[in-house]
Amino acid sequence: MNKQIEVIICSGTACYVMGGSELLLLEENLPESWRDRVTISGSPCLGFCRDRQHGKAPFVSVNGTTVPRATIPVILELIGELLEAHDAPQ
Repeated sequence: MNKQIEVIICSGTACYVMGGSELLLLEENLPESWRDRVTISGSPCLGFCRDRQHGKAPFVSVNGTTVPRATIPVILELIGELLEAHDAPQ
């Protein structure tokens, strides 16, 4: 079953300054075969930096999972794992 992966990139001040600006290029780095299965959006602030238990900026939410210190390679790896799990025979 093909399920959609939802990626929300925080573009709040702390996240943007700590590398979130680069994360806004995530779509350009998606393999062509993933593009119709991944929805990428931005958020003015996800609010995770207010509570240190979530880690450090920049933050991304992938299907509701908080990813601290997010980088494009880390996000691509997580998306790949989720797509593989969704496509695995039940």
